[in-house]
Amino acid sequence: MATAKQYLTYATGTPFQAAVAAMLASKTAWVAGLRDDLQTNRDLLREGLCRAGLTAFPGEGGYFVQADVRAWGHPDGERFCRELPLRAGVVAVPTSAFYQGDEVPGRLVRFSFCKDRQVVKEAVRRLVAAR
Repeated sequence: MATAKQYLTYATGTPFQAAVAAMLASKTAWVAGLRDDLQTNRDLLREGLCRAGLTAFPGEGGYFVQADVRAWGHPDGERFCRELPLRAGVVAVPTSAFYQGDEVPGRLVRFSFCKDRQVVKEAVRRLVAAR
């Protein structure tokens, strides 16, 4: 049962892949606009994190920017993420949540930029002010 559920959860959209690919090929202007918006948001967030005093790494895929939180006096990303909403009204996810074992990058957190541009700008403003 668990095996069947696993494959159904991760592969239910397989029959639709050809249809989605055809749709995206016919909407190249929309796809280009989405790509440009996401790149702008990524760059805006990354630059804002740097202005807030965090070391932000370039995101080359996905909707997230990773940042090292040690500059804010936090060697632990989990604690940083618990305190950040109170300090800045912004949330992040500790990268350690996606790891197991001894090689957990505890100092890293990730911020999402797949938001409305104004939301990203407001988050940056709050992070810089909380510095």
